[in-house]
Amino acid sequence: MEIIFKEEDIRQVAKQFAESMGENTVFAFYGKMGAGKTTFIKAVCEQLGVQDTVTSPTFAIVNEYEAAQGRPIYHFDFYRIKKVSEAYDMGCEEYFYSGHLCFIEWPELIEEVLPEETVSVTIEALPDGLRRLVF
Repeated sequence: MEIIFKEEDIRQVAKQFAESMGENTVFAFYGKMGAGKTTFIKAVCEQLGVQDTVTSPTFAIVNEYEAAQGRPIYHFDFYRIKKVSEAYDMGCEEYFYSGHLCFIEWPELIEEVLPEETVSVTIEALPDGLRRLVF
């Protein structure tokens, strides 16, 4: 699915995305720096009932949020990973195969670790403040 949207429409697009996630649990968000990956993940988390402040886990690598019904959501940012062994060392596989939602920024740095059923999501900044979301 491809959606082109303005920033002010992000909540509506996040709602549509959340409704289409189905039983999938691992989502890999691709996009250049500044494309809006964190902003979109924040909007999706809000749609899923997260009350906590959603921020990029750039330094922590993973943030945990609580969605509606107490369901955990794990938000990863692998931008600072230098070697895939760092992802293994932090136990990423336990998160990815936990059955809980995992939203991953900079997945290209750890692709060999991602489960086969990972859903690829691409966000691209377009002219005039538009964004293209493909999933």
